[in-house]
Amino acid sequence: MQTKMIRKLFLGLLAATLALPAAAGPATDGLSACLADNTNGKERKELAKWIFVAMAAHPDITGLSTATAQNREQIDRSIGALVTRLLTESCAAQTHAAVRAEGGDALKTAFGGLGQLAMQELMTHREVSSSVTGFQRYLDRQKLEAVMSMP
Repeated sequence: MQTKMIRKLFLGLLAATLALPAAAGPATDGLSACLADNTNGKERKELAKWIFVAMAAHPDITGLSTATAQNREQIDRSIGALVTRLLTESCAAQTHAAVRAEGGDALKTAFGGLGQLAMQELMTHREVSSSVTGFQRYLDRQKLEAVMSMP
């Protein structure tokens, strides 16, 4: 696999948490469906861990994580095995068709969808949902109501 294509794949995984739905062709849609159908909750949680650890490598965020180099290595190995299985075994035909018809961006889009699915699974947990909405305690409701009621 070309280095450029691998880079697009992993950028898609990282962007998954914030990505807007991408316009995909039918072959990419088929690959996206295959990836979703061929991963389980445990694998999706591992993908979410990989995204978290990758984001925690940013200098402005690294202090918020206790992930060690050993943790990163283990997660990288796990995701490497998962991506290899998905692309070369479980979804080989769909991978070939998507890349041939729609190029390397097909991988980015398809894995972005899988990343979104992984994050959705985490976000439905009660403690995560509570944490995500915690900022609401600090909203200036009067200012928000004023803006919302403007003619």
